[in-house]
Amino acid sequence: MQTIERKSLLYRSEVEYADFCLNHVEGCSHGCKYPCYAYMMKKRCGIVKTYEEWCKPKIVSNSLELLDKEIPKYKNKIKYVHLCFSTDPFMYQQPEVSNLSLKIIDKLNKNSIRCTVLTKGIFPKELANRNGFSNNNEYGITLVSLDDKFREEFEPNSANFKDRIDSLTFLSSKGFKTWVSMEPYPTPNLIKQDLIKILEAVSFVDKIIFGRLNYSVKSSEFKYTKEFYNSLSSAVIKFCKKNKIDYHIKQGTQVNKVKNE
Repeated sequence: MQTIERKSLLYRSEVEYADFCLNHVEGCSHGCKYPCYAYMMKKRCGIVKTYEEWCKPKIVSNSLELLDKEIPKYKNKIKYVHLCFSTDPFMYQQPEVSNLSLKIIDKLNKNSIRCTVLTKGIFPKELANRNGFSNNNEYGITLVSLDDKFREEFEPNSANFKDRIDSLTFLSSKGFKTWVSMEPYPTPNLIKQDLIKILEAVSFVDKIIFGRLNYSVKSSEFKYTKEFYNSLSSAVIKFCKKNKIDYHIKQGTQVNKVKNE
């Protein structure tokens, strides 16, 4: 795998449910086609030129050295560090990425900094052997469907949905906090599916984040987008309350909030 170097790694995120963040890889082999917001931004900034280039990830080779310098600088300001918003820390079938992610999580935890982690890959079982502060980490998967034909079209090189759920179930069984990001959730003209079945498949998690699909030309053609996401947001809230699961509805997803939610 190719490598690059950076001048900095940790930064304060502007995402509504995040604190500090880091991205220790440039690009992502999953090649998501929703389209991928991270790819669009990197292309707009001239960091990558093509989709093919984006799908050939490059590891930030000096990540650990940067953390050694930056952790003392930001430690008193950090509530937690999120991995990752513009790449995937456990990129499917990319062991070099996963190995570096484990080292980064260990380094943050040894400095009493907890992590939130999100992947479309599979969590290594060895995470369950971590001790100490890592018990406060939160491990999450992206899950917007249970249909692998849909995954093959929109997340072509990611792990299949069942394997993602299984790896999260394993960590949950070991006492770790787990969560699911149901974003970007597709409109019915992309796939017709039962949201409740997806929710039931991950009813063991501690938190669910739900968000709409943006930047998709085809999705924007769906006539009842506002009503669709309002209805589904209410269903997520009702399900989470019933099952005592924390939830967060992304800004702009639920336009008209239902009273007493």
